Amino acid sequence: MTLYLGVDIGTSSSKGVLVDADGTVLRTAVREHTVDRPHPGHVEMDGEVWWDEFVSLAGELTAGVTVAAVGVSGMGPCVLLTGADGTPLRPAVLYGVDTRATAEIAALTERLGGADAIRERCGSALSSQAAGPKLAWIAAHEPAVSARARRLFMPASFLVYRLTGSYVLDFHSASQCTPLFDTHARAWHRPWAGLIAPGLELPPLVWPGDVAGTTARPVAGIPAGTPVIAGTIDAWTEAVSVGAQRPGDLMLMYGTTMFLIATVDRPLTSPVMWGTVGALPGTRSLAGGMATSGAVTAWLSGLTGADYPALLAEAEASGPGARGLLMLPYLAGERTPLQDPDARGVIAGLTLSHTRGDLYRAALEATALGVRHNVEALRDAGADVRRVVAVGGGTRGGLWTRIVSSITGLAQVVPRVTVGASYGAAVLAASLTSPIDIDRWNPPAGIVEPDPAERAGYDELYALYRDLYPATRTIAHTLAARQRQRA
Repeated sequence: MTLYLGVDIGTSSSKGVLVDADGTVLRTAVREHTVDRPHPGHVEMDGEVWWDEFVSLAGELTAGVTVAAVGVSGMGPCVLLTGADGTPLRPAVLYGVDTRATAEIAALTERLGGADAIRERCGSALSSQAAGPKLAWIAAHEPAVSARARRLFMPASFLVYRLTGSYVLDFHSASQCTPLFDTHARAWHRPWAGLIAPGLELPPLVWPGDVAGTTARPVAGIPAGTPVIAGTIDAWTEAVSVGAQRPGDLMLMYGTTMFLIATVDRPLTSPVMWGTVGALPGTRSLAGGMATSGAVTAWLSGLTGADYPALLAEAEASGPGARGLLMLPYLAGERTPLQDPDARGVIAGLTLSHTRGDLYRAALEATALGVRHNVEALRDAGADVRRVVAVGGGTRGGLWTRIVSSITGLAQVVPRVTVGASYGAAVLAASLTSPIDIDRWNPPAGIVEPDPAERAGYDELYALYRDLYPATRTIAHTLAARQRQRA
């Protein structure tokens, strides 16, 4: 039996799957972890944890069997700086949830000719999602680290390096290293890269499904000489896992954060969304991501001490509109389409009669309202959204996806396998040995339709949602500044 291993390093956990040549998931494993938040707006993780969890997952999943290829993916874009020997010099600065580089974003935008010039070359303007300002922040605040840094890694490329010794990065991840990458040339833009990170040896670029190398030695049950793909950022690997790779497809990733990837037939740019290279050769994406989604529901679960089944049942009983509550889910700032790291969460309409079920329902509806806002921004930029595919842990239970469909008016295809990026990594690994028909590997299991009876009420709620942020923005920014002062 031909078997493939897929491992994904995520924000709150690392996950692995073992699949066979028909795409059947034979084994799964998870390792939970937490990120570090040393200061407000700072979100970091020790890169050695990525490797340790990969070894642990691989050892469990490959016990007694041999795999033909290994797939990897991970959250991103992250900035893990190492010396020339690949040893991390500091914890990795994570993707857009880390908002420390606000000053660097402003300074670089001015120095490089403005947001329009950067977006024209790179596909996106500078934001908390971009890797370049994070490199600039390290140079400004930790000059000794920056002076010693020689290599730049993200979770997938770090695992590849540890497994094979190959120092590479995939094209998609590079396209999120704004402003170091020229999206039209599909190459590093050396003048801007040299300005921001003059001492870095930028990695050669390959496609996510390309062979990055073979294992240099046996590792956790994986024999020496096993092919390892380059991999890419988890959301794009998830899109691979569900076949959302055709123009008109939109993937919704229900995870710690909510991510949206629209596959487009030409390069598109937007002042508030991210234009990137796709996961497969020749593809392009226009994407967005909320700073929180599942993170808000996890926060409420921890705050109330209730488990998810209880909260879901209570939220279902609360009903559309959460008995008059409206939440802004910006508890970690907001990425797209606001691009406001100083946005903050708001719960409006709260009374003594409201319950934790109402709060949980309001949180689910808040993320759905944010999805609608993002979809409108994608369409405004020219994306043709015709088919929506849902993936991730948040698809389980059904309530969240039903709310999103009713608020957005979009039907969502839910595929048979929704374990996410680890499965997509296994798909890319399997494609090394034979062409993969993803519609056969992972066919639809159901479709979530909007409820027409709920649309009018949700349209009214959406209008209030769009009004609430500008009405509270000044207060939120003042409070964000006070939070930084107290750090």
